[in-house]
Amino acid sequence: MKNKYKLILASGSPRRINMMKEHGLDPIVFPADIEENPPLKKGMNETVMFLALKKALNVEKSWLKNNPESENHIIIAADTIVYHDGEIMGKPADFEDGKRMLLKLKNTFHYVVTGVALVEAGVNHKKVFVETTKVFFKDYTEAELEEYLRTDEAYDKAGAYAIQGYFSKYVSRIEGDYNTVVGFPWDRIQKELNNFIGGKNI
Repeated sequence: MKNKYKLILASGSPRRINMMKEHGLDPIVFPADIEENPPLKKGMNETVMFLALKKALNVEKSWLKNNPESENHIIIAADTIVYHDGEIMGKPADFEDGKRMLLKLKNTFHYVVTGVALVEAGVNHKKVFVETTKVFFKDYTEAELEEYLRTDEAYDKAGAYAIQGYFSKYVSRIEGDYNTVVGFPWDRIQKELNNFIGGKNI
């Protein structure tokens, strides 16, 4: 059908895939292949929007190379960072980097910022937006941190933690959308996606 859109998710994240499937969508999973280095001298919002769009454009280029006749494909890409005291925290490089981040975040608050890009493949039609949630951490000891960092959970998460995982017990409260912290602010995505496709079908 000419007006029926197919979604391409520019991520292999199980959390993002599952969230889309829970809402009745079955995207093509096509992870972006980029270096997730933040741009120099950019704020938290500009950083995640830049990286989300970079991912979406990378997937658009690769997808069209292999599927040159594609029409009505919309790419969804997202990028999440933790921001605290002037530092943009992505995924930790190693054990010591994760420990440094989480020691800095204890007993205080930080911002989790997720940028999302929507790009229609092969058409000059795109939208980029950002959502922010404020997260408050409890106290924890170095020994507790080291026990946690011996698991695999920390190393593919911005700020070295997942709010839906082991570290949730150290979250005292949040202000904002929980799914922004998960890395996929679904309510905002759904609203923007509906506007983006102009009432057509997915």
